[in-house]
Amino acid sequence: MFVLVEMVDTVRIPPWQFERKLNDSIAEELNKKLANKVVYNVGLCICLFDITKLEDAYVFPGDGASHTKVHFRYVVFHPFLDEILIGKIKGCSPEGVHEDSHGTIVALTLDSSDETEQVWVWEYETEEGAHDLYMDTGEEIRFRVVDESFVDTSPSGPSSAEAASSSEELPKKEAPYTLVGSISEPGLGLLSWWTSN
Repeated sequence: MFVLVEMVDTVRIPPWQFERKLNDSIAEELNKKLANKVVYNVGLCICLFDITKLEDAYVFPGDGASHTKVHFRYVVFHPFLDEILIGKIKGCSPEGVHEDSHGTIVALTLDSSDETEQVWVWEYETEEGAHDLYMDTGEEIRFRVVDESFVDTSPSGPSSAEAASSSEELPKKEAPYTLVGSISEPGLGLLSWWTSN
C-alpha cells in the first residue's frame, strides 16, 4: 500500500531560514510542496522518508535564496492490484460508491442502486429470500483494488474554442488518481455485514 519512491528536486530555501539546519529546512520545504499531492504515475505523496544526497547550493543574483538539488525518498500511497483496503463511504452516484479515506475515489462494481435514496444496494439471495443490504454514507467498507487510473490535471492554456466563448460552464474537475475496487467476493463489502452477533 505504501512504497518508497526515489525523487530528485531543486529546493529553494529563503534567506530567513539560513540560521536553521539545512536538512530541517529542506525537509520542511519538500513536505510543504509534496505532502497530500498526487504525482502523475507515482501515487499520493504522504511524507518525506529521508534525504539521500545534497548537491551544491547556489544563490542567484537578485534572489537571495539558496537553491539546492536534493535526492530523497518519499513515502507514497500506491496500492497494488488485488490488494484489499478498508475505507469509508463518502457518497454514491450512478457510477458507483465513492470512498475517500485514502485520498482517492473508488468506484465499486455492484449490482443495483436505489435512485430515491441515492445509495447502492447489494441484493443478497438466501434460502429465506432476498435481502437488500444498503451502503450508507459514513460506513466502513472493505474492497479489492482491481484497477487504477491517473489523469494529468496540470494547468493548460485555454483552447481557441474556450477563448471565443467565455459564457460556457467550467469543465468538470477530475480526480488526479482514481482506484477502482470490487466487493463481489466473500468477506468484502461493509464491515457491518460480516460482524457476528
